[in-house]
Amino acid sequence: MNKRSVTNATFVIERDYMTAPAKVFAAFADPRKKAKWFGGPPDWNGEHKMDFRVGGKETSTGGPPGGVVHKMSGEYWDIVENERIVMAYEMHLDATRISVSLGTTEIKPHGAGAKLIYTEQGAYLDGYDDAGQREEGTQELFNQLDAFLQS
Repeated sequence: MNKRSVTNATFVIERDYMTAPAKVFAAFADPRKKAKWFGGPPDWNGEHKMDFRVGGKETSTGGPPGGVVHKMSGEYWDIVENERIVMAYEMHLDATRISVSLGTTEIKPHGAGAKLIYTEQGAYLDGYDDAGQREEGTQELFNQLDAFLQS
């Protein structure tokens, strides 16, 4: 077991998408659409469930065959259609909780498209994760979102 510790950190990611804010919001709000871009590599075994409403829950599990299972469990705290989503969530590796975070997604009109501003305030636990790794993973998810929106 690692020595008990907590590191608190905040990061912000801004992305421009060449599509309307409503389409970006729908990629987060519609479970079928979100399942197409939100998750690990294609060879990971996984499952995704979501109830997109204030108080609703979302879970996503996955990992390489025979490897460590990554699990995200969250709850939606605020939703403003086409503008904002606030979710608190925890991450686990197998049974070990590695972080607890508050993620705020803002979607704003920007020229002919949309600007996404994502802010994460995290408590990264016992040295299993840190803000740099989480930001890198989130950037990859937003790359996948971009590919989905362009398809």
